[in-house]
Amino acid sequence: MAEPVESAGSAGRAGSAASAGSAGSEGRAAGLVERRSIDLVPDAERHGTPFSQFTLWLGANLQITAVVTGALAVVFGGGAFWSLLGLVAGNLLGGAVMALHSAQGPRLGLPQMISSRAQFGVKGAVVPLLLVIVMYVGFFASGTVLAGQAVGELTHLGETPGIVIFALVTAVTATIGYRVIHTLGRVASVICALAFVYLGIRLLDRIDLTAVLHDRAFHLPMFLLAVSLSASWQLAFGPYVADYSRYLPRTTSARATFWWTLAGSALGSQWSMTFGVLVAATAGDAFLADQVGYVVGLGGAGLIASFLYFTIALGKLTINVLNTYGGFMSMVTGIGGFRGHKTVGPRARALYIAGIMLAGTAVALAGKDSFLTSFKDFLLFLLTFFTPWSAINLVDYYLISRERYDIPALFDARGRYGAWRWDALSVYVIGVLAQLPFLATSFYTGPLVAPLGGADISWIVGLAVPAALFFVLARRRNTGDTPTADGAPAPYRETHGCP
Repeated sequence: MAEPVESAGSAGRAGSAASAGSAGSEGRAAGLVERRSIDLVPDAERHGTPFSQFTLWLGANLQITAVVTGALAVVFGGGAFWSLLGLVAGNLLGGAVMALHSAQGPRLGLPQMISSRAQFGVKGAVVPLLLVIVMYVGFFASGTVLAGQAVGELTHLGETPGIVIFALVTAVTATIGYRVIHTLGRVASVICALAFVYLGIRLLDRIDLTAVLHDRAFHLPMFLLAVSLSASWQLAFGPYVADYSRYLPRTTSARATFWWTLAGSALGSQWSMTFGVLVAATAGDAFLADQVGYVVGLGGAGLIASFLYFTIALGKLTINVLNTYGGFMSMVTGIGGFRGHKTVGPRARALYIAGIMLAGTAVALAGKDSFLTSFKDFLLFLLTFFTPWSAINLVDYYLISRERYDIPALFDARGRYGAWRWDALSVYVIGVLAQLPFLATSFYTGPLVAPLGGADISWIVGLAVPAALFFVLARRRNTGDTPTADGAPAPYRETHGCP
């Protein structure tokens, strides 16, 4: 992974200089309220260290839905010992892919999905964006149901008012933007870590850990299922992870960004999922019937119960804000590809986020009793559609473009990337179709799932097939370019001023 160099060239530097005086002063005057949307973050507005990625992603993963995800590895038939190892493998593999996206943020200074325009075209990037937006609304809904239960208990208002209150708090936090999101991540990482340490101690007092881990029988399908659960969890962050690293200074080490992001996300999710495995292996249906109630009951009553309800709501707020903010960025990226705008004013920003909140809240209220079980399968099905996007984006950025993009062209449908890049879109479709034989959900199971013992390895196929196809295709596309001394094609040298 190369260290950061100047990415935006003369055009980007000019934009940064022009923006530093006006947008920078406006941003300082506005205090915590973020002024940027999908436009380039000027160097004058860059701040922070890579460690901020650790606290953000640790806090985002120490939460109840990650606990449930880990529990599913046991609920579906896996033993606790190999489920834990499978979850570790999946968190590391999927987390590495996610962290590679994060490392793009400081270098480009752009939201994650904007870079998709370099592969699919300025307008063509809307294809994966539409599905990503639907996924964010779904994650918003499922998270709001669990958090709404906690808020309802904490306020004694009931589940439905709790859902509405939580949704409003999420929307306000996402509207304020980047600085508050990172502050929330730091606070959540400390409070949620303390809560999980306490809950872990309470759980270990109740169970015989040696007996839980005694069964060492290895079943490949169940092991692969655990790997897939945690890998899919990590891959779901891919479309928006760079949104939260793009304000880091351009000189920030790409390696440091990668490792701090991976460490926070993998540690937080594995911590939560380990707790879920141990609970599912010992409590079974009592936990699955009422996840929030069981966790709080495990901790105690009175003030302790109130603290745990608050912690559950705080953990879900952290990840729900990320989903809402990511959905907002994706909507602006998709619409901006056709309308040509880069910036979004505060009023329009609030309207975009309000739309996501209303859609997610409506789904949460409609499905709070029984719908979410099926909807969870639908969300996992949606992962099928952006795993190929992740593979194509990473191959292009690291292997083809060598971490150099023509920033102005990402906003110009008549520029070097064009409006639609049908070759990349074709690879994307092939990547989606290649996964279907290996996909296992309640409403669709591919023909190759049974020979694998019921394991879903579609995410592996979704990464490998489009990555290989796009690499070959893009290399042929660029054979006419004259390489420079640093390995970048000649057009990139002209645009970026590479040495």
